[in-house]
Amino acid sequence: MSRSPLNPNQLQSVGSQDALAPLPPPVPQNPSTHSWDPLCGSLPWGLSCLLALQHVLVMASLLCVSHLLLLCSLSPGGLSYSPSQLLASSFFSCGVSTILQTWMGSRLPLVQAPSLEFLISALVLTSQKLPLAIQTPGNSSLMMQLCRGPSCHGLRHWNTSLQEVSGAVVVSGLLQGTMGLLGSPGRVFPHCGPLVLAPSLVVAGLSAHREVAQFCSAHWGLALLVILLMVVCSQHLGSSQFHVCPWKRASASSTHTPLPAFRLLSVLIPVACVWIVSAFLGFSVIPQELSAPTKAPWIWLPHPGEWNWPLLTPRALAAGISMALAASTSSLGCYALCGRLLHLPPPPPHACSRGLSLEGLGSVLAGLLGSPMGTASSFPNVGKVGLIQAGSQQVAHLVGLLCMGLGLSPRLAQLLTTIPLPVVGGVLGVTQAVVLSAGFSSFYLADIDSGRNIFIVGFSIFMALLLPRWFREAPVLFSTGWSPLDVLLHSLLTQPIFLAGLSGFLLENTIPGTQLERGLGQGLPSVFTAQEARMPQKPREKAAQVYRLPFPIQNLCPCIPQPLRCLCPLPEDPGDEEGGSSEPEEMADLLPGSGEPCPESSREGFRSQK
Repeated sequence: MSRSPLNPNQLQSVGSQDALAPLPPPVPQNPSTHSWDPLCGSLPWGLSCLLALQHVLVMASLLCVSHLLLLCSLSPGGLSYSPSQLLASSFFSCGVSTILQTWMGSRLPLVQAPSLEFLISALVLTSQKLPLAIQTPGNSSLMMQLCRGPSCHGLRHWNTSLQEVSGAVVVSGLLQGTMGLLGSPGRVFPHCGPLVLAPSLVVAGLSAHREVAQFCSAHWGLALLVILLMVVCSQHLGSSQFHVCPWKRASASSTHTPLPAFRLLSVLIPVACVWIVSAFLGFSVIPQELSAPTKAPWIWLPHPGEWNWPLLTPRALAAGISMALAASTSSLGCYALCGRLLHLPPPPPHACSRGLSLEGLGSVLAGLLGSPMGTASSFPNVGKVGLIQAGSQQVAHLVGLLCMGLGLSPRLAQLLTTIPLPVVGGVLGVTQAVVLSAGFSSFYLADIDSGRNIFIVGFSIFMALLLPRWFREAPVLFSTGWSPLDVLLHSLLTQPIFLAGLSGFLLENTIPGTQLERGLGQGLPSVFTAQEARMPQKPREKAAQVYRLPFPIQNLCPCIPQPLRCLCPLPEDPGDEEGGSSEPEEMADLLPGSGEPCPESSREGFRSQK
C-alpha cells in the first residue's frame, strides 16, 4: 500500500550558526495550501529573544504545574523558606542543563525542564508518608485509607518531605549519568523503530490530559480563548508574512526579511493577550501553595545545602530509580521527535549517550540545590517547536540564559506564577496535542495493516494508560511488606510513557517480523530513513555535523579513556570526515531537499558577519 511522505514545509536549524531554511514545499494537494518564502541566514537577535521568551513561558507553565501539584499533595505544614526560591532553583538548574545539552550534549535545540515522570514518582514518595488507618467495615475486605485525623502521628513538615524528594532526584541524576557514560542509550536507540517510538509519543501526549483538564476547569472561558488564539495564529494565519528588519549589519538589499510572524509567535501573542485580559477581570491570582508569606528577594544565589542537604533513604533510592528509567525513556523519545520535526538525521549513539549523561548532571545539580524536580528534555517545548515549525540552537542558548537569570531573582520567578491556571492548561493542551499527532503520524512508516503491528500498537498504548489508572483508583494500595519496594513498583507501574516504551520495545524486538513490516531499514529507525534517503550525500554528511562535539572539545577525544569513548563520534562518522568547523555560508544548504539556492542578498548577509 503506497503511503505519502511527510509534509516537509518547515523551518529548521542546522549547526551552531543557526542557519534557517525550509524544505521546498510539496506539490499542493488542495488549493488552500499555503507556503511562504524561504528564510536563509542567521536569526535576528530580536526574533531570537521573542522565541526564547515563548520557550520560557511554556517551561514556566510546566514548572508551575509540577510544583503546584507536588506542594498540594504534601501533609499540612509549611516551608521555612519562600516557595519562589524553590521555583527559582528549578529555573536555575534547568537553564544550566539546557546550555550544556545544546552545547555538548545531544546538540539538538532541546529545552530542559522537569517532566511529569519526576512528578509521578515524587507524588508516590510523598503520598506514602501519611500513616495508614486500616478499616474493616463488616465482612468486607480490608481497605486502607489515608489517616488525616488528630490522632494520627508522624506528619512531617514540607522541608523534610522535599528533602527526601530531592534525594531521589540526586539518585536519578547519578543513575542517568552512569547509563549515559556507559553508552546504554546509544545501544538501545537503534532498536527503537516506529512501533516503539510512536506508541511512546502517543502516550506522552495523552498522559497529561488529566492535569490539563484540571487547570482548564478553573475558568473554561479563558482556557478556550487561549487555545483558540493559538490555533488561529499557528494555522489560519500561519502563512501571513511580515517584512522585518534584522538586527545585524548587512547590505541594503537584505534589510527586510519576510517572516511568518503569527506562526512564529503563536504562543507569545495568545498568552500575552489572555494574561492581560485576565488581569483586568481579576483572575491573575497566585496559587496559595506558590505564594510566599514573606517577600521573595530580588537577588539570590542558589547554592547546595542552603536549606538542607538532600535526604538519601531507601525510599528515595527506589523513587530515584523509577525517575531515572522513566525520564530516560521520555528523553530518548524527545530526541527522536525533535530530530524528526527539524528533518535531521537520527541522533547517533554518541549523541544519545552524551545527552542522557548531561541530563543526569542537570538532575544532580537540581537535587543539590533543593529542587524537588530533575531536568529532562521537555515534551511541551518540543511540541512548541512543532507548532511554530522552527528550532534553533541560538534560541535554546538564550532560553538557558533567561532561566539562569530567573533563578538568580526569585521575585522575577514569582511573577510567572501570576499566569492564570487556565492559560497554563491551554498552553500545555495545545503543545501536548502536537506531540500526540506526531506519534500518530509515525505509524504509516511501518506496515500498520499487519496483524503483528496492530497488536503491538494497541497493546502498548492501552496497557500504558490502563495500569496507571488501575493503581490510582485501586481501593488497596500496592503492598509487599517492604516500603522501598512498594515505592519502586508503584512508581514504575504508574509511569505511562515508561510502560509504553518498555512494552513496545519488548514486543517489537521479540515478535518475529520482516524489516519492511517493522519499518526498519539499514539499521536506522524508519522515522528518519525515508527523509534521509532523499538527501544528497554531501548535505547528509553536513547535516550529521549537528551532533558533533564543539571543535575545541573534539581535540580532547583522543585523551578520553577507552570506556568513555562511546561519548565521542567514531573516526568514520560523516561529521568528522571534513574536520574543522563549517563556514557560515555553507550552512544554508544543509537541509534535505533544499536544492534551491538562497537569494544572493542572504548570502551577502552571511559574509557580512565574518
